[in-house]
Amino acid sequence: MNNKKSEGVLSDIKIIDLTRVLGGPFCTQWFGDFGADVIKIEPPQGDETRHWGPPFDDNGTASYFLGVNRSKRGMSLDLRTEKGREILLRLLEDADVLIENFKVGTLTRWGLDYDSVLKVRFPGLIHCRISGFGKEGPLGGFPGYDAIVQAIGGWMSVNGSPESGPTRVGIPMVDIGTGMSSAFGIMVALHERENSGLGQFIDMSLYDTALSLLFPHAANWFIGNKRPQLTGNQHPNIFPYDTFSTQTCDIFIGVGNDGQFGRLCKVLGKPQLAQDKRFITNEDRCQNRFLLRGELEQLLSEHDGEKICSALMRNAVPAGPVLDVPEALGHDHAKIRKMVVELEGYKGLGNPVKLTRTPPHPERTPPGFGQDTRSILAEIGCDNREIEDLISAEVVKDKNSA
Repeated sequence: MNNKKSEGVLSDIKIIDLTRVLGGPFCTQWFGDFGADVIKIEPPQGDETRHWGPPFDDNGTASYFLGVNRSKRGMSLDLRTEKGREILLRLLEDADVLIENFKVGTLTRWGLDYDSVLKVRFPGLIHCRISGFGKEGPLGGFPGYDAIVQAIGGWMSVNGSPESGPTRVGIPMVDIGTGMSSAFGIMVALHERENSGLGQFIDMSLYDTALSLLFPHAANWFIGNKRPQLTGNQHPNIFPYDTFSTQTCDIFIGVGNDGQFGRLCKVLGKPQLAQDKRFITNEDRCQNRFLLRGELEQLLSEHDGEKICSALMRNAVPAGPVLDVPEALGHDHAKIRKMVVELEGYKGLGNPVKLTRTPPHPERTPPGFGQDTRSILAEIGCDNREIEDLISAEVVKDKNSA
């Protein structure tokens, strides 16, 4: 495994990462991709996602863990012990960020409360906590997984078709969205610290993130006062914006304005359709979407899916074939955009944040359990005897004692 020190744009930032599963690890992986020194600290049993498989790699680590934990160093530390908490405090002495997703109140119970302990001892520290529902409110302190919050947050009620019923979004976007939002919050806090010299507490929850992403359904409800419904692949506000069958495959067409609709009709060989009084404006098309769908399906049934998508895109009408995951990742455009990262046998998704002068540059493969425990302890002043004592007492584990 690669343990090279990055010199990326964030190489002066040190992050102590106590998170597990997805939201927090996704957040810190982005920081690591840009050079931050991310130290992932796992409990004695490891991040549970190491076992969320199959599939597993040759070392027995699940793909789920590998997908969101590159660009980090790794160690194991038992924070249930007093000595383990002492080691954490030593690690925080020169850290910029602490991020964790323990159940609300856990760090307070361990004597590591932000307001009374961490802020006093480390006034410049930024402490980001990710929880299911936050601390306050009737759901405050309850555990939350992505799918649970999708249900409570209204996502399932607008995802799916009348035939399928409410359906979980197939990508854990509540977790991922919380990771992205946490990264933004941390960067805001780091920027503010440049002026004030002070850190602060960042209270992130899956629930808040889910509601913040409930677009356009919340906006429609606020203005129209009409309960959003299941619409399948259709868009509630515009049409045609949906999947359609062709001679060879399903495709998606997204028409956002009248000009695009006119060009769509022209490419499909029926320009007069754009002048039909039932379809002239987007409002007309939405009101008569069932009729328009029938017209489009008949025209599209005569076309090769990929070829008609190419023709539409060349005429500035957004369209694309519905690809599966291997097809999407193997697409020539994905390669050009560097959206697949390969490092020493590791393969993962690329970072979408493309800075021209300081792009992301992943250098470390996901750490093995306890891989860097000894070197990290040495950095905070532990000598060989102390390290061996910590391992013997099972306060920490290294790759040999795991």
